Formats: sequence, structure tokens, C-alpha cells
Amino acid sequence: MFNIAVLVSGGGTNLQSIIDSVNIGYLSNCSIKAVISDRDNVYALERCRKHNINTYIIDRSLYKDKVSDKILELLEGKIDLIVCAGWLSILEGKLISKFKNKIINIHPSLIPSFCGEGMYGIKVHQKAIEYGVKLSGCTVHFIDEGTDTGPIIVQKTVPVYADDTAENLQKRVLDEEHRALPEAIKLISQEKVKVKGRKVIIED
Repeated sequence: MFNIAVLVSGGGTNLQSIIDSVNIGYLSNCSIKAVISDRDNVYALERCRKHNINTYIIDRSLYKDKVSDKILELLEGKIDLIVCAGWLSILEGKLISKFKNKIINIHPSLIPSFCGEGMYGIKVHQKAIEYGVKLSGCTVHFIDEGTDTGPIIVQKTVPVYADDTAENLQKRVLDEEHRALPEAIKLISQEKVKVKGRKVIIED
């Protein structure tokens, strides 16, 4: 079995897409062993309770720059892949090196556009509309020492319309996030993903 841990900070719709993909057999060889939140009382934790998934809270207001150390302590030797699904804390230190090419994140734009420090949530979509892009989307990438700088695994696109609001665009992109994240997990769990420098090769 391919064991995954999911990191969350909010409502957990991307987490739900993973749970659903496991339950319907799309991720038939995967098991969600742990969900970690950096905040208490978020709805993602309630989703876990409904599906009897183990949850842990590593409150960033308490652990501050030790959040990554606590995650490593909890997961090392037990997990094949860490999935950041709406996770807002910065991962760093030994966690990154110990789980090299074993931590993925989903970002609500086509990286390298509208990403990096401070770019998360609705802000990303506001910037895309302000810039006047015709296409936006989402990116699943490996996490490295930078912010949204790791090798790209999967990208999905959506059109951007002249009358779009940031909220409308966010909903359209979120639908694609719910497809892209399980797809990336499946490819990795089936050992079809190879990293060569910045390039990710998807094997048949």
C-alpha cells in the first residue's frame, strides 16, 4: 500500500477530492494515513472524522518555526508521500531533504505565473485577472527549498473571461485542482514519475 499524509489549513476541498478518489478506487493502491492541520477547528478535520482518518494538529501559532520539525518527527519512516492541499505554512529544514521529491503541493495558477511569497488563495486569481491573461489554471509541483519553485508534475488550464471576477475564476480553477491532485498522486504511486533536474518525465 502507498501511504500518504495530507497537510491542510482550511476547508479541505482538495483533501475531499483525495478521499473520494480513494473511496471510488481511482487511488486503489493508496491509503491516507494521516491528515495534519496547522490550525484547530478547520472543516478539513471534520471531513476526516467522517471517514475515520487519523488527524493531528501542529498549530503554527504555538510551534512557529518548528512546524516542519514536528511534521518530520510524526511522519518519518511511515509515509511514502506528503500532499499539501491548501496548506499555508512554509515547509523547510530537514523535512525537505528527508522527503526530497516526496512532497507535493497544488497552487492555483500556471506556475511560474502568479506564485511565490504571499501569493495564495483569492489573491492569485485577482492578479491573473488584473494582468489580463486569457488562460489560468492550477499546478501540482514538488516542494523544494523555495516557494512554488519545485519541478512541475501536472498542470490544468481554464479560460479566463472578460467579465470574470476573482471568485468566478477561483471556482473554475478549483474544479481542475480536484482533478489534478488525485492524478498526480496516482502517477507517483504507480512509480510513473521521474525527476531529471527541473523536468518531470511521466512514463507510460
